Amino acid sequence: MDSKDKCPESPKGAKVNEAGCELDSDKDGVVDSKDECPESPEGAKVNEAGCELDSDKDGVADSNDKCPESPEGAKVNEAGCVLDADHDGVQDSKDVCPDSKEGAKVDATGCDLAAPIKLEGVNFHSGSDKLTDDSLGILNGVAASLAEHKEIRLEVAGHTDSSGNDELNLDLSQRRAETVRAYLISKGVSADALKAKGYGENKPVADNGTAAGRATNRRVELGRLE
Repeated sequence: MDSKDKCPESPKGAKVNEAGCELDSDKDGVVDSKDECPESPEGAKVNEAGCELDSDKDGVADSNDKCPESPEGAKVNEAGCVLDADHDGVQDSKDVCPDSKEGAKVDATGCDLAAPIKLEGVNFHSGSDKLTDDSLGILNGVAASLAEHKEIRLEVAGHTDSSGNDELNLDLSQRRAETVRAYLISKGVSADALKAKGYGENKPVADNGTAAGRATNRRVELGRLE
């Protein structure tokens, strides 16, 4: 009755307590009729919809987030911490080489210090120095990592298979190396940190006698400079 109702303007049909006030089952400060997350843990900080806060927007609520300051857009595990799939100490979002061998000594980009950095997935249109669309996304990630580590100096090395004319292959590999260098610079990498060199077909890493081998030999790598 109105004489005992401490909340006389409760919405029609709302569930109320003995004082006539709307229920807040999880006691988060948001009444049930407006609570989109009616089972929030006790003591959790919630937004106006009654849902737990996710301050770093990584998909893990703050109450369960052991790494509450994950970088925006980074992939995280169930504890809200940035993934490091190869356990090399460099989080995946900044790891240019996310599949380093276990125990390998890596640099700040997550790549094995004893080997050139293979730009897996960076390809060109046939017979051209024009990058494929899929390659741009990969190079964007590489550039972001390198831009944070200005002390690293690299040679962008272009390689071809043995098909065709030797001189044309050498020229094509040089142009492809220069294309990758230019793209990385356009995305924030220092021009002084990169040089480009084409090796043509002179440094194969697989058998040019097979299609698979030739595909492997057509590559761009980053080699460390002294």
